Amino acid sequence: MPALVLVFAWLLGGVCGGISAAELRPPLTTAEGYAVPQPGRRFEFPHDHGAHPEFKLEWWYVTGHLFAADERRFGFQATFFRRAGPMATLATNRVDIADTVGGTASPWFRTDEVHLAHIAVLDVRTGKFVFQERLNRRGWDADAATNSLHAWNGNWSLRMTNAMSQAMELVGSVRGEAAFRLALTPEKPLVVFGENGVSRKGASPTAASHYLTFTRLKTAGTLRLGSESLTVQGRSWMDHEISSSQLDPGQAGWDWACLQLHDGRDVMAYRMRRKDGSTDPFSTLAWVDASGRVTHVGAGQFSWQSTGTARHPRSGVLYPSRVKLTTSDPAGGTGAMIELHLDPLAPHQELDGGLSGIPYWEGACRVLDAQRREVGAAFLELTGYAGALGGRF
Repeated sequence: MPALVLVFAWLLGGVCGGISAAELRPPLTTAEGYAVPQPGRRFEFPHDHGAHPEFKLEWWYVTGHLFAADERRFGFQATFFRRAGPMATLATNRVDIADTVGGTASPWFRTDEVHLAHIAVLDVRTGKFVFQERLNRRGWDADAATNSLHAWNGNWSLRMTNAMSQAMELVGSVRGEAAFRLALTPEKPLVVFGENGVSRKGASPTAASHYLTFTRLKTAGTLRLGSESLTVQGRSWMDHEISSSQLDPGQAGWDWACLQLHDGRDVMAYRMRRKDGSTDPFSTLAWVDASGRVTHVGAGQFSWQSTGTARHPRSGVLYPSRVKLTTSDPAGGTGAMIELHLDPLAPHQELDGGLSGIPYWEGACRVLDAQRREVGAAFLELTGYAGALGGRF
């Protein structure tokens, strides 16, 4: 999700409604003419790692945990968003750039496609969290290749360096405060979440995505904090979601998490929250075993419970950033229920949405079991707590 995730209503350009949930197959396009994810799609790589202009929005999202030689710990996020469609008036002049070069119309700016990117770094030892956001129209400053993975926004980039191994390189920075260059190598096969290649987010058949994920990426490279340069290694998670709409009118936002457990298994979970506070039945949890096999758990078979909150000092938004997941455990086939607790590595990991106008919480966590033993690492995303997901667009 990030999520998308990933992601917000400015990317969506509104929510979809008016389509009966009884429809057995989604329409080919939305009312605006953008493609809708279809069951049974055959993905072809490296092509499908790239951009899909026929869909209204997509994003490439990487989060991870890094360690220096002295076990000093860091969290990081890098997300590249692409949105097609007419641009509304922006509350920034960032993309209000001249549409002419030398007095003639420039093809570089004949586009309604915009690219948003987020970079964040957490120093766990000090608790310092730094974040930067960029917004550009497609052209010189930002774009995404269609034949393979290469998304960039300014000097930030995510690109595939080896189509056979699907290795990648991620480059990012936060003004002069932090910078990194990381090599990402898959430790598990790519997985496709959802049923028959479609991840549903609501009753409307158009509220869905193609959801492609590398749940474990061996990560190594360099991290600079101020004038300090560190060699780091660790593990990352990467989502690539392709969609044209993800919210139903009755939904207020979502809670999403990715967990990498020490026993070699991974968990992805999202709770779509309805405006009345209930959990949408299209919420889901998925286990990924050590071999990469996916087992989905429906909304009625897991619970997402807040166990603690933190109010961000800058925005004043109260985030339920301590979470208990209770779910059946597919290991051994017994159906036994287990608890997984998400414990933030720092309380204040809010991305302030200075350009998009939508603050949200996206943070590194440790995973604890019912006996409070550390059993993994996670990232948690909380959206819709700062108001409607409308932003400035």
